[in-house]
Amino acid sequence: MAYPRLLQPLQLRGHTLINRALMGSMHSGLEEGSGLSHSLEKMAAFFEERARGRVGLMVTGGIAPNNEGRLYPFAAAMLSPSDAARHRVVTEAVHQHKGPKIAMQILHGGRYSYHPLATAPSSKKAPIGWFTPREMKASAIERTIADYGRAAALAMEAGYDGVEVMGSEGYLINQFIAQRTNKRTDEWGGSAEGRFRLPIKIVEEVRRCTSDDFIIIFRLSMLDLVEGGSDWNEVVALAQAIEAAGASIINTGIGWHEARIPTIATCVPRGGFSWVTAKLRGAVSLPLVATNRINTPEIAESILSQDHADMVSMARPFLADPFFLTKAEAGTPEQINTCIACNQACLDHTFMLKRASCLVNPRAGYESELNYTPTTSPLKLAVVGAGPAGLAFATVAARRGHAVTLFEASHRIGGQFNLAKQVPGKEEFYETLRYFDAELKLSGVDVRLSTRVGASELADGGFDKVVLATGVVPRTLGIAGEDHAKVVSYIDVLTRAKPVGEKVAIVGAGGIGFDVAEFVGHRADEVRREGDDTTPAQWPELSSFLRDWRVDPTNSARGGLLADAEEAAPPPAKPPREILLLQRKSGKHGAGLGRTTGWIHRASLKKMGVTMLGGLTYEKVDDAGLHVKDKGGKPLTFAVDTVIVCAGQVSEASLEAPLKARGAQVYKIGGSHLASELDAKRAIDQASRLAAAIETAKSENVGDYVAPIGFNGWLYQKVAGK
Repeated sequence: MAYPRLLQPLQLRGHTLINRALMGSMHSGLEEGSGLSHSLEKMAAFFEERARGRVGLMVTGGIAPNNEGRLYPFAAAMLSPSDAARHRVVTEAVHQHKGPKIAMQILHGGRYSYHPLATAPSSKKAPIGWFTPREMKASAIERTIADYGRAAALAMEAGYDGVEVMGSEGYLINQFIAQRTNKRTDEWGGSAEGRFRLPIKIVEEVRRCTSDDFIIIFRLSMLDLVEGGSDWNEVVALAQAIEAAGASIINTGIGWHEARIPTIATCVPRGGFSWVTAKLRGAVSLPLVATNRINTPEIAESILSQDHADMVSMARPFLADPFFLTKAEAGTPEQINTCIACNQACLDHTFMLKRASCLVNPRAGYESELNYTPTTSPLKLAVVGAGPAGLAFATVAARRGHAVTLFEASHRIGGQFNLAKQVPGKEEFYETLRYFDAELKLSGVDVRLSTRVGASELADGGFDKVVLATGVVPRTLGIAGEDHAKVVSYIDVLTRAKPVGEKVAIVGAGGIGFDVAEFVGHRADEVRREGDDTTPAQWPELSSFLRDWRVDPTNSARGGLLADAEEAAPPPAKPPREILLLQRKSGKHGAGLGRTTGWIHRASLKKMGVTMLGGLTYEKVDDAGLHVKDKGGKPLTFAVDTVIVCAGQVSEASLEAPLKARGAQVYKIGGSHLASELDAKRAIDQASRLAAAIETAKSENVGDYVAPIGFNGWLYQKVAGK
């Protein structure tokens, strides 16, 4: 067996888990149900697919124990027998597959609740909240404890194998635990004993209201990453008290949602927080679960074999590939569609009240709607371009039984992913390309690299339909001197085709501009690769990550944060470049970046000393540098060595007109369809949906092949003015 520890059963009181994998809780937007009856059929299909993939123990998204605890108005709650009855479709779908188990997470939002009924230990508004919560009276606290017990009993009635009590990430229970948010002076606050009283009473009540073998997972915040968080002695004391109260498993929580330290983004080293769980080993006898950025079977096996934990929590990796474990067990890890930790379709969607999905797997969350069923009308299809859209379309269509020929002008697949993977912190794109390479072989796609195909060859090739996934070309500056030797495109830089000076102006502060700033700021342009570029030169390094983000590597400081004077970073081996990140708009730089990751990118550039300026009009480039006018019309000259143009893209679809003139049926997907939304999430989603319906699809409707945002998403956009 390739991964003996990961695939080893785990004995619990009254249960045997078939392996050491826990699918951590993610709020998917399916928990509320759909239709007038709030049917949970879609949620059932979601978990049933992961059960077929042999996930040992799954945890649902957060379900509130009472109305005050709902995450937002009408969000999921477990309040009555009718709620339990609705959930039986979920548990029955899971249990038809012998072995996998499912627990319901009970989550009270506390001051993180987005509604005016929000309550908390103290009346302190969260920096990411909309409402100032009401301080809970002692009677309300006692009632909330009873509500947790009732919710757990109803979950058991619904057929769940257990519950997870959410005590981390800054939600209500965590708010009681931490001095940061608990300013009470009664028996529910003050000393550690008072602050711990609520979680202990909740676990005791949940155990009292359920059977002896009912699984109780407690999600314990072991590293708060906020000022005023718990210190390590408090973490240990609470863990021991939770064990005594009747918990079955302790799951690790890392960071609050309001913390300004990355915990699950791509820039976080793989398995970068398992050392926190390892520190608790021996203090309790319960199984411990390590979490965060565990996305390959190799990383999971390493954590378990080092005895850092008894189980590993992988939430988003099971979005990316529900059959992660069956592929690992079969000894084919190269076939796993790896989570790249981008957050774009999962967390970003959740915070916009949209259904969560996955950039690399658009079926996630849409299992009952987006199905790649075998075709009954096989077609001969040509796909031009092996970027994200072309790869997704070709592999899905071929898996369905179509004969697909994929033409790519370059000597390798990947398109824009080959640029993205060069950026420090985006090394996971190597894994996506490895997956697609395996999929092309398994699905039988006829791949023709280094082939620049023409319209006549396509029209005369006997293809039933032609799909253009030819991507984009960079937009030029359109000013005097744009052909000056100082001016280079982002492609020149990311492919290391042209040198970059010590003083740099980056024109364009969108996603590509930020990526280029990271690339040249880390001097990645100076890293030369030999041979086949199929793996990163190096992965993010844990000690550097912890140092750069001021995380205490011993987890001794309160909240796990180092004081500014401690552990000063050593000077870089080579002085950093002087970088200007410029844009025409006057607003925030990177306004279009991901909701849950944009702040990370801005903070990273700030650490590198990047200067961000907006409201500019570009005039010309000459030997003196880049000439601009500020928003007041004042002329400025930036004396830079290199001007890197990241000023947008235009679609490349030059084959469309000649193909249509010859009567071919043509579809454009990805950047070739809409360059203004150059976005791998949209490209892969659109391509996959078109491939699922290519037999009857009409070219003029190709733009409709994207995931619907749903009512909640529409409402959020209206409220947010989007």
